[in-house]
Amino acid sequence: MIRRILIYLPLVFLCISAAAQKAAPTCSSCAEWNLPQTPFRIFGNTYYVGPHGLSSILITSSDGSILIDGDLPESAKPIAANIRSLGFRVENIKIILNSHVHFDHAGGIAELQRMSGARVMASPWSAAVLRRGGIGRDDPQSGIIQPLVPVKNVHELRDGETLSLGGISITAHFTPGHTPGGTSWTRQSREGRVCRNIVFADSLTPISADGFKFSSSRDYPHALDAFEKSFRFLETTHCDILITTHPEASNLWDRLAAREKGVTPDPMVDPLACKDLSKNAREQLRKRLAEEHSSAAGK
Repeated sequence: MIRRILIYLPLVFLCISAAAQKAAPTCSSCAEWNLPQTPFRIFGNTYYVGPHGLSSILITSSDGSILIDGDLPESAKPIAANIRSLGFRVENIKIILNSHVHFDHAGGIAELQRMSGARVMASPWSAAVLRRGGIGRDDPQSGIIQPLVPVKNVHELRDGETLSLGGISITAHFTPGHTPGGTSWTRQSREGRVCRNIVFADSLTPISADGFKFSSSRDYPHALDAFEKSFRFLETTHCDILITTHPEASNLWDRLAAREKGVTPDPMVDPLACKDLSKNAREQLRKRLAEEHSSAAGK
């Protein structure tokens, strides 16, 4: 009997392993997203410290730093290395902020919080997911994204709340749609006598698991109102420099290449960038809703 158990145990473990692999969504883009990127100054005391495919932003002051997004779980150590290569200390990060609680933007937060001891701050919906880990129950991408590990020391933000640290002031703007808890961030930064309005915009793409409908009140109550609120924010906010969660969405690498070639005025500055991002996001949502209505009509 014992011999039979010993024979079958490896098969049981194989079955469990196979089931776990099937249950955990794979990430075909993760290796590309996490390619190394030399950190650089965006403007003033604002720096890009993320990997090549996922933005992570460091804002520094004499009283400590603020970090926006931790990217993938495997991005935490490269982000820390980028911060150190700029001459700053990870231990000086006092606040970690988040755009939205998907594993490619919040997956590294737990480790970066452990390294720094920072407070993590997010919208109430996002904060709840960060605290308990896993995936938000009403997240459009539930079932196709990887779960988060729980994060310690998470605090909730109010819409429009301004955080201050040293000479840093940064304001939270709830921009739901992509997730119910999405948040964008605005701040003014000074470099010499020049002052720029910097916007770190959350994703606004209507991406979901199969069968999910943004047009359905059952799947995502008030989804269209949520997207409209976010589009309006982008269309009306002061926006000199736009940074997006995925840098290519704001043509960051083209702008950086132009800057390095000495193109003037500064290619990072584009007062129409936020409006263009909203226009593109509106069109993506229009197409998605048309597909949902077409699919419903064909049944």
